[in-house]
Amino acid sequence: MTKFTFGALSMGAALALAAPAFATECIAPANPGGGWDFTCRQISSIMYEIGVVDAPIQVTNMAGAGGGLAFVNVVNERNTDPDLIVAASSATTTRLAQNAYAGSTADQVRFVGAIGADPGVIVVAADSPFQSLTDMVDAILADPTSVAFAGGSAVGGFDHMKPLQILQAAGLEDITQIRYIGVDGGADAITQTIGGFTQAMTGDMSEIVGFVRSGDVRVLAVLTEERVPGFEDIPTAREQGYDVVAVNWRGLYVPGGITDAEFNVWAERLAAVAASPQWQAAMEANGLAPFTKVGDDFQDWIDGVIAQTEALSRLIGVIQ
Repeated sequence: MTKFTFGALSMGAALALAAPAFATECIAPANPGGGWDFTCRQISSIMYEIGVVDAPIQVTNMAGAGGGLAFVNVVNERNTDPDLIVAASSATTTRLAQNAYAGSTADQVRFVGAIGADPGVIVVAADSPFQSLTDMVDAILADPTSVAFAGGSAVGGFDHMKPLQILQAAGLEDITQIRYIGVDGGADAITQTIGGFTQAMTGDMSEIVGFVRSGDVRVLAVLTEERVPGFEDIPTAREQGYDVVAVNWRGLYVPGGITDAEFNVWAERLAAVAASPQWQAAMEANGLAPFTKVGDDFQDWIDGVIAQTEALSRLIGVIQ
C-alpha cells in the first residue's frame, strides 16, 4: 500500500486523476437521522461546497445488520468502484473485531480517515466519592466488583470497552470481574448513575453535555489525546496515567479493490473537508472534537484498534 502524504499529490492533480464519469455516492449504513447519516450528508455536502468534487454526491441509506448489509454489498458488488465512499465509526470497527458482519474482515475495505470524534467519557454523579479517575481505579483494583458501569451499548459494545481498557492499562489482570450494565442508550445510562443504581457511566461527550451544565454529574476523564475545546477543565485519562484513547470517530471507508492513486484522491478530499471552516462549524454545532487521521496512518491505527478490541472481546467471552 502506498504511503499517503499530503504532498504526494497536488489537489488539482488528485482531482484530475479521479474525475468521475458519473455522480459519486456515499452510503450511510443506517436509516436517516443517525451518526452515519450525519457523516455522509455533512462530508458530501462540504466536498461539493469547497469544490473538491465536480457534482453533488448522492447519499444512499442502506440500513441493516448494524452496518453489515452495506459492508457486504461494497465487498461483493462494488469492490473496485472508485466513486463510492461509506460512512464509518467506532461501531464499524467494533463489529468487525467481533465478527458481527458474518465473516467479513476489515482488510476487505480501505479506511480513508476520520475527521472528528465524539469523545468517550467516564462519568459519576455529582455526589460520588470519586473525585478523580485514579480514585475510581484504586477502588476497583481493591475490589473489582465495587463499581458498576452503565452504558448505552450492549455487553461487549464500544461503551463496555472503555472502562475495560482503562482497568487493563491500570494493571487489573482479570477484567471479566468488571461489572457492566448495558441499557437503552446514553440517556438511560446517565439516569442510572445519577439515581445511584450504578456507580459510574461510560459513554460519549454528546450524551452528557446537558448533565454537565446542570451540575448533575462529574466527568472523571475524557478519553481523547488532548482536552476537549469548551471543556478544558476535564482531564484526559492519559494525563492521569492511563494511556487510553477511545473516541467515537466519524469517517469513511472505500472499496478494498480500488488503486492506491484512487485511495489517495479520497484522502486528499477528506483532508480538505477537515481543514474547511464549514467542517469546523459542523463539529461545533454537533458536539464533535477535533480528531484528524487521514490516509495510511489511519489504516494503521484502525488495525491496532481492531486487534485490541478483538483481544478484549475474547477475554470477556463475547467471541470465542
